[in-house]
Amino acid sequence: MRIITRNKGNKKYFYLQHSLRRGKKVITKEKYLGTEVPANINEIISTFRKEVQKDGNKKFVLIKRNFQSEWKRIPESAREKELEEISIVFTYNTNAIEGSTITLEEAREIIHDKISPNKSLRDVRETEAHSKVFLQMLKKKERITKELLLVWHKNIFGETKSDIAGKFRDYLVRVGPHLAPDWQDVENLMKDFIEFINKSKKMNPVELAGRAHYQFEKIHPFGDGNGRIGRLLMNFILWYNGYPMLIIEYKKRKSYYRALQKDEENFVSYFIRRYLTAHKKRYLK
Repeated sequence: MRIITRNKGNKKYFYLQHSLRRGKKVITKEKYLGTEVPANINEIISTFRKEVQKDGNKKFVLIKRNFQSEWKRIPESAREKELEEISIVFTYNTNAIEGSTITLEEAREIIHDKISPNKSLRDVRETEAHSKVFLQMLKKKERITKELLLVWHKNIFGETKSDIAGKFRDYLVRVGPHLAPDWQDVENLMKDFIEFINKSKKMNPVELAGRAHYQFEKIHPFGDGNGRIGRLLMNFILWYNGYPMLIIEYKKRKSYYRALQKDEENFVSYFIRRYLTAHKKRYLK
């Protein structure tokens, strides 16, 4: 969503514009703002966003309903196996995005068969640890807190990055073209971030997961491992609101990177499109 201007003669006219994809078509919707950007623009943006997302919200309802129906049909004895399979695929992709050399089949050997491939010990350990944290996360609902995020980080990186594991960074970092906030601001930024998540109960969980992921990555609170913790967090939000999770695939990482380099509204639009594409069968039933 963005504000655009059009010139007619010597005057400027402002519009709120939002583009969304429906099938293979890109549909653009606009709202006229006037000759000046209104003082209550944030309120207008919020209302307009709800209007254009009505179609998406209907699909979210169907996705959740059908997912819950599918999950209830899975025998209790088979659920553990299903969650382990999700863990294997999620762990492989999220680690591969961050440079891990472990393949999907090797991740399965490590997690399911307890066999260690002839690969970097760091990559093997982080595969084991990530899967363990992920599966524990799915079994115990907790309030999202600073302490929870620090525990996830410590448990994943305690053996491989012990100097930074389980604590926020105390130095400046740059991620590509993005200079993360000053480390001295991280504590307050994370306090506000966690408050935002816990107060956004009325926001659709899919949108909240996307916003939370984007905001977390921009704060970049850890010295390393932010992507993995951020993707855990978005799936935590989805899972405990009854929605199927989203795996950002390694082979589609370039579009993910590009979306993260844009502003929050553009990233959320990307995130929703990817979520709807991943779970298309569930809303077309």
